Amino acid sequence: MVVVTEAVEVAAVEALLDHLPRTEPVTWLRNGEGMVGWGVAARVRTSGSTRFRDADKWWSELCDQAQVRDEVDEPGTGLVAFGSFAFADHPGDSVLTVPSVLLGRRGSVAWRTTVHVAGAPTPADVEVEPVVAPTGVLFSDGALDGETWMGVVADAVDRINAGDLEKVVLARDLIATADAEVDVRAPVAHLATHYPTCWTFHVDGMFGATPEMLVRRERGLVTSRVLAGTIRRTGDDERDLALAATLARSSKDLEEHEYAVRSVADALEPHCSSMNVPESPFVLHLPNVMHLATDVNGVVHDAATVSSLRLAESLHPSAAVGGTPTPVAVALIAEIEGMDRGRYAGPVGWIDADGDGEWGIALRSASVEGAQVRLFAGCGIVGDSAPEAELAESQAKFVPVRDAVTGA
Repeated sequence: MVVVTEAVEVAAVEALLDHLPRTEPVTWLRNGEGMVGWGVAARVRTSGSTRFRDADKWWSELCDQAQVRDEVDEPGTGLVAFGSFAFADHPGDSVLTVPSVLLGRRGSVAWRTTVHVAGAPTPADVEVEPVVAPTGVLFSDGALDGETWMGVVADAVDRINAGDLEKVVLARDLIATADAEVDVRAPVAHLATHYPTCWTFHVDGMFGATPEMLVRRERGLVTSRVLAGTIRRTGDDERDLALAATLARSSKDLEEHEYAVRSVADALEPHCSSMNVPESPFVLHLPNVMHLATDVNGVVHDAATVSSLRLAESLHPSAAVGGTPTPVAVALIAEIEGMDRGRYAGPVGWIDADGDGEWGIALRSASVEGAQVRLFAGCGIVGDSAPEAELAESQAKFVPVRDAVTGA
């Protein structure tokens, strides 16, 4: 298949979401910048252990045959695909989709990209219907209720203390049911407004606002932001500063964070000629929680052969979403977690024809289908984790998407 792509600079686009129609929307936004798109010019679905490689091969072949005119020549212009990948090899499917129309903004530069199959007409503008907020939303337990999930956490702690592994990340889900099909633009807009420093995304029914950048590749530079170790904010600035100091000294959280940073550095090292791994984390302040955070940076030495998507594959799953040692932790997740994660905690983001791109981790996220929204939250479990505290942490992590669904 040959696709024809044209990217042109346009006048400043102040509110990208205002231009997004309801049909087949995709979004990737942070601090008001990023991209929104709609329609489907091309799409591939993959699954299993080769899901990343199969998608990357499809993308490479599509780009090789494409006819591209890019007047902007910035990362994210020209031919761009948005992806959302399953957490586990089985079950679950992954998707890479090329929107028919894309609007983007980076700093003072704004652009519009159109993509269509050769011989077909250029995509026309579509009507932007008013956003409809969900109504009549009711919540119910997902795969496990809170009490049962705490039992799973206790089981994991026992196995860690027995020496089976060092850390495992356990997730749980929550089901929200509205009285009509959910217009995903409503919760996406809420998240983009209330969590502007996170990356707000929607790809093929998976949406959220992630604070965690799995990997960014831009002109040879690679960055990965690691988050592990969490404490809930109180809303009192003085109290929150004291809590931040407590988090920064917490042996449990520092241990969890060190595992996550180590797994990212080990995964990136084969692809980088030089790396910078800070010795100590900083505290990242978000509206509802605070995290220990570390930015790992490197210079990629095989940019011609290793795309941002392949870098994401090499990093997934990190200790931040799986555990340590990762193969043992992922096997334990499959054994005791009691649910299918789908694309929760998998890579989500975009890739351009040069292989540059940004891939976050689908955290603070949910999947939407019809009138039902499935919310996810996960917690890192180590030897001194307390099930009641982990349940409270998971409830705090539900808050951003729960409020976005209800409009709170």
